[in-house]
Amino acid sequence: MARRPFALAALPVVLLALSSCAGADQSQRSGGTGGGRSAPGMAPVSPIAPAAALSPAAEQAAFAQWLVGMRAEALAAGISRATVDSALGRARIEPRIVELDRKQPEFNKTLAGYFASTLPDSRIAKAREMMALHAPLLRSLEQRYGVPGRFLVAFWGLETNFGGTLGSFRVVDALSTLAFEGRRGAFFRAQLLDALRIIDAGHVSADAMIGSWAGAMGQTQFMPSTFRAHAVDYDGDGRIDIWGSLPDALASAAKYLSDLGWKGAEPWGWEVVLPAGLDLARVGLEERRPLADWAALGLRGADGRALGAGARAGVTAALLLPAGYRGPAFLVTDNYFSILKWNRSMLYALAVGLLADRAAGGGPLVHPPPADEAPLRSADVAEIQSRLSALGYDAGTADGVIGAQTRVAIRAYQASIGAPADGYANDALLADLRRRSGR
Repeated sequence: MARRPFALAALPVVLLALSSCAGADQSQRSGGTGGGRSAPGMAPVSPIAPAAALSPAAEQAAFAQWLVGMRAEALAAGISRATVDSALGRARIEPRIVELDRKQPEFNKTLAGYFASTLPDSRIAKAREMMALHAPLLRSLEQRYGVPGRFLVAFWGLETNFGGTLGSFRVVDALSTLAFEGRRGAFFRAQLLDALRIIDAGHVSADAMIGSWAGAMGQTQFMPSTFRAHAVDYDGDGRIDIWGSLPDALASAAKYLSDLGWKGAEPWGWEVVLPAGLDLARVGLEERRPLADWAALGLRGADGRALGAGARAGVTAALLLPAGYRGPAFLVTDNYFSILKWNRSMLYALAVGLLADRAAGGGPLVHPPPADEAPLRSADVAEIQSRLSALGYDAGTADGVIGAQTRVAIRAYQASIGAPADGYANDALLADLRRRSGR
């Protein structure tokens, strides 16, 4: 996942990922564009017809026909007949998975709403409890992989609520359904083959391979390809069990982060206070500067400490305003970018960093996000885009999704009316556009 959809002038208001599971492959979990290779000499397996266009009986017949090709591809890929027979022989379509895959959220969460759901006091308390309970394991993992335990606990808490929510779908069924359904068939077919390889290697049975509707597995919610590339047998029992073995699950997370380029004990970032009059064109993940440069511009730590406390010499950081100029501001380092490689949601990456800090005894945000904003509906965002374009600020297609082009248009419009040009879309912006352009 070398793509950089997050290198933008300002941050989105919303969390766009549909599910939470780890991996390069991970960003695919919720709608990326990945894919896999068919076995040598085999034509790609395609669905007979979109599932929604078939009657239940015809759908079952088409799925059975699709499975014939899938079984042949798995055998040609070197997966044993016993595994293919036992795993794919019981594979079935899960209509609920198709529904979840196609469902689009009606509302976009505000930062306050997102943090309320991901960082409740109960989760922070549990994270601190887990830090103390598993301190020896966390110390050993930091020594081995260079990832501090507080971050492993944070990922664990956000992905599965510390192992309490592993998912309820057979992964083989989930991946078979999504591969057959066809919208992202190539990617999910490749994941299904990797799931079969994991079963074939004896790490888990098909029935015990339980996960999310998108096929994310275990306490760290790895996609099968992430499991195969990064998961480890840390407890030494001869198999990798990210479902029932906490050492295996957290060690796999630590190794994956290490493989992504994690930089030791370096902080993920800091909450900061902005000086009056700062040029907001400097906001965004692409604007990475040495901490000394940010300090020279007048930024300071929100907690009163020196800017960049705990950072190595020469560290660079980017400035984020996830709730616009009225909300908290953050400088984020390379380790924040490593979190983004796990899950390409900028709000998720902030939640990981903040939960890690709270797990280690840190306090709440000095400047919490504004609580007086209403979440925008997708229809509201589409209206913002349409009204901006009508006023001569090209916001792109009015698709209800805030992307780079929309943010550029918002910033240009804000600058034209003398407002802080933070590129942030909210209900106040929509009301102003309606007032100026007429309802």
